[in-house]
Amino acid sequence: MTEDTPRFGIPEALARRMSMPEQHEYLRAKLTRRRILAGSVATAAAAGTGVLAGSPAAAAVKASPTLVTASATATVDGSLVAPFGRHLAFGADPKTQMRISWQVPFAVTRPYVRVGLRPWELGAKIEAEVRALHTPSLSTKLPAVDQVYLHAGLDGLQPGTTYYYGVGHDGFDPASPERMSTLGSFRTAPAAPETFVFTAFGDQGVSYHALANDQLILGQNPAFHLHAGDICYADSTGQGKESDTYDARVWDQFLAQTESVAARVPWMVTTGNHDMEAWYSPNGYGGQSARWSLPGNGPDPALAPGVYSFTYGNVGVVALDANDVSYEIQANKGYTAGRQTAWLDRRLGELRARPEIDFVVVFFHHCAYSTSTHASDGGVRDWWVPLFAKHQVDLVVNGHNHVYERTDAIKGGEVGRTVPIGGTTDPTRDGIVYVTAGGAGKDLYSFGLGVRDSYEGHVHDHDHILTFHWTKLRLPDPDVVEWSRVRYTGFSFLAVEAVAGASPVLKVSALAESGERIDHFEVRRSAQ
Repeated sequence: MTEDTPRFGIPEALARRMSMPEQHEYLRAKLTRRRILAGSVATAAAAGTGVLAGSPAAAAVKASPTLVTASATATVDGSLVAPFGRHLAFGADPKTQMRISWQVPFAVTRPYVRVGLRPWELGAKIEAEVRALHTPSLSTKLPAVDQVYLHAGLDGLQPGTTYYYGVGHDGFDPASPERMSTLGSFRTAPAAPETFVFTAFGDQGVSYHALANDQLILGQNPAFHLHAGDICYADSTGQGKESDTYDARVWDQFLAQTESVAARVPWMVTTGNHDMEAWYSPNGYGGQSARWSLPGNGPDPALAPGVYSFTYGNVGVVALDANDVSYEIQANKGYTAGRQTAWLDRRLGELRARPEIDFVVVFFHHCAYSTSTHASDGGVRDWWVPLFAKHQVDLVVNGHNHVYERTDAIKGGEVGRTVPIGGTTDPTRDGIVYVTAGGAGKDLYSFGLGVRDSYEGHVHDHDHILTFHWTKLRLPDPDVVEWSRVRYTGFSFLAVEAVAGASPVLKVSALAESGERIDHFEVRRSAQ
């Protein structure tokens, strides 16, 4: 994957010069020309997919908006339509807010959620919001696709409490005895800090390896999961060739695959380069907004849905969209006009000022420090690394490179402290550890020629590694680095135990697909 920018069949030479809004306009104009030649695509799509006139999906075909929010209209008997793809996400306050999202294969009447403290005592129906998404046939090989996503926001919940829920619609009541097996559960954040575990990775896609990682994650009993972008790869190759395809149906597969975990573990995502889907809105995030309900407390939730923050126990978490600053993949470079970076500075300062917050974790897609295929992004380094240092961020998690790689503590671009496997670091003195956790399930990458994997039980240290970082001119600039401490070219994920109390600590571990531990270290902060 030498060219990762999603282009959906736009000629390569042209797409190299186009921003994401320009790609969006190109695709819209291309589809309009196709409609003139081929007749009414809207009529054909509605007839071919069984969408009734007047339904949200049919409206999307006719008017060509990317996202429709309206009351659903049933197209089939609701008792025959089973919800799938349930996934949870926190609201801005995980102690009192939860967002429940799911999908149905056909439009249904009056979708809702039931919630209660016991599975046999679910409460009143809470109306769901309908977000219908239409994807036209963007190539001769793929059909038009209509998808219906449903979302319900739960507010006023009790902290530290387990709730049971079921999703339904007219004809499908999750509280009925025959539907009890479809119920899910979640637990809100505690009122006061207590020890908990969270997990993280990036670059998952749909595969047996992705499914295996999901099941291992569930075994960690995490309070939440962080997904650092490149979520499902509906944009499969992104190489800008005529053979490239975007298949919206891959999202159906992904959400079904992930449901076993995400239906009970809040699945907190941010955007990678494969998640810029040019058809949906000028910045390519209309599909994201249809499928996910995220905290929405970033600088501009409509513009940048993958930028937000939340706190859980003694940890503050910040999600960023590195497409905004990337020098390597520039389709969305600068799209927030600096607002995301200014917000990041403010938000990190606010988190550091809160006495109950011991640790700050930041996650995003493109790597600040990595030596694998995509190497390091100079844009991330220029715009965000100084802010991470200014506010003494405790841990940075990236994806993009499909490997596990962990740095020493980095300070001023150099090794501030060597952190061997099993070591301890103090961000107030040593610098910041950066973790690339991109081995979630997509095809794996490798390291450079002669660079060996080095992980727990198989340590092969290299004094120096030849790599590069991307410059403003989108050129690779060679680096010789000493900070690559742990490397593993297998499927894996991150598990972090946040210990609260008089001696708070982040216990960071990396686990392989086999369950074998491949790395671990601790983050302890000196008293300020």
